[in-house]
Amino acid sequence: MPILACPLVQLLVAATVQAAAADQELHRFAYERTLMGAAVKITLYAPQERSANLAAEAAFDRIAELDRILSDYKPDSELSKLSDTAGKGRAVPLGTDLWTVLERSQQLAERSGGAFDATVGPYVRLWRRARRNKEFPAAERLAEARAVVGYQKLKLDPSRHTAQLLAPGMRLDLGGIAAGYAVDQAMAVLRRHGIHRALIDASGDILAAGPPPGQEGWKIGIAPLDAAGPPSRYLGLHDQAVTTSGDAFQHVVFDGQRYSHIVDPATGLGLTDQSSVTVIAADCITADSLATAVCVLGPEKGLRLIEETEHAAALIVRNRAGKVETVESRRFAKHTFVPAK
Repeated sequence: MPILACPLVQLLVAATVQAAAADQELHRFAYERTLMGAAVKITLYAPQERSANLAAEAAFDRIAELDRILSDYKPDSELSKLSDTAGKGRAVPLGTDLWTVLERSQQLAERSGGAFDATVGPYVRLWRRARRNKEFPAAERLAEARAVVGYQKLKLDPSRHTAQLLAPGMRLDLGGIAAGYAVDQAMAVLRRHGIHRALIDASGDILAAGPPPGQEGWKIGIAPLDAAGPPSRYLGLHDQAVTTSGDAFQHVVFDGQRYSHIVDPATGLGLTDQSSVTVIAADCITADSLATAVCVLGPEKGLRLIEETEHAAALIVRNRAGKVETVESRRFAKHTFVPAK
């Protein structure tokens, strides 16, 4: 009996043919907005322009909504209002989005031994001022900030979804996790609009859904240590996220020493290693926050954290005294390829 006579096989073949036909009816659409202080790009495939426009607009609206909630720049954001209660003995009820991000932040803080810490706001403010004024932060200011930084000073109550900042002067900063969460949420909006082949890139926080028609994955270049150079390796991803953190674009030099915008919560100083950390994970909130934690932890402890995280992989590139060193987790190579010359 011919194999196609099997009803199950016939159904599978029919489904494959229908899927291929549906892919042929999809068209590529690309959009870009500046949100959360970054260029956010959405590339998607849809059968018609109107449905694509509606989906992209809704996704951008969701990111803008989250910026109003999670921003430490906006004085009227939910995050800023929470920071304003520091040291006042108040447990503040949180909305779903801020609760989710803070809960994930605290979980990673525990796992990383404080390498990731949402309470670094006082440090971040000092280094923003340092880059703007080109003056190294004063020792007394760093000491004052150090006294109020520490994830243990942020108390979350899971039963009531409340947060309390225990020390006066605390400020929360979600710069290493908020964008990843926003990208995840924006992709969820696209999916609710029937878009299943899409990629969202928020200045390096990238989430790939289903691949372009006829492709196995989205081709994503790995940023080199020298930001001006071309990628030397590429990722082929679908239904995964990738984030690259480093100081290629944001750093300052004092007395010949380079300091990153990424701050070590233990010291209050910007990282001094010239490095780039690329993390692949199941979702963007995980990739975004892990990349920051690994930057702080360094290769040995950082890769241990990656290996302990399900579905995660990482590439670390560092410039040590003019010599470029590259290390990667055991799962990273399966996602990469070198383009043909």
